Amino acid sequence: MTEAIQQYPYPRRRVLRYLLIRLARVVLHTLSDFQVIGRENLPKTGPLLVVGNHFHFGDPVIAVAIALWPMEFLGGFQFVDGPTYVHWIPSVWGFYKLRRGNASKDALRAGTAVLQQNGILGIFPEGGSWADVLRPPRPGTAYLAVRTGAPILPIGIDGLTNLFPYLHQKKRATVTVRIGKPFGPFKAEGRGRERRKQLDAISDEIMLQIAALLPPSHHGVYATDPKLRAEAEKVSAWPYDEAGEGNVS
Repeated sequence: MTEAIQQYPYPRRRVLRYLLIRLARVVLHTLSDFQVIGRENLPKTGPLLVVGNHFHFGDPVIAVAIALWPMEFLGGFQFVDGPTYVHWIPSVWGFYKLRRGNASKDALRAGTAVLQQNGILGIFPEGGSWADVLRPPRPGTAYLAVRTGAPILPIGIDGLTNLFPYLHQKKRATVTVRIGKPFGPFKAEGRGRERRKQLDAISDEIMLQIAALLPPSHHGVYATDPKLRAEAEKVSAWPYDEAGEGNVS
């Protein structure tokens, strides 16, 4: 793992990222009523795996704005559903590229190296922002949690999907981030199907922790209301082609 740590040093781009975090906060407070609830739950140091719902291409901006951490990200390298003027963000920040719909071994290796250096790593378990309700997660988040033993910090992002529609009406949306308490670590034993079963259970626990920070109407496939779950199932299918791209993100 020493080789991986040398290949993926932590932290990186500290000055640039500090300036980008400050810029993100200014933009969010200017364009919306931006609220952060639960700052007392923020750990002072890593290792830490930060997870959240993914309803909007701007969710990574929200995640970095909550603390002055030198956070790394695993994510798609293009905001497929975002306007062209924001496509520079992943490359300038330095996302470790996840190829949507594929294993992305290099990205998972990078994420492991970051956490083993007591780093802060952000990832959105759903893997895309094609709906505004929770959908089943991809397996990578649980894999990283088990592989590294890092605690997990859940955040719930609410109201960002209203930002641009409200601006068009010359109004400011309320954008709220709720920060939950860290949980974990997790372990998965055995191999094959038994291990995958445990990873799936961990994935569900991660999503339930995120759901607890969102209004019930956004709980999607994790809703207690059968009608809400049924509606969420209609938008839960993975929308990308084999190359990892699609009409939505």
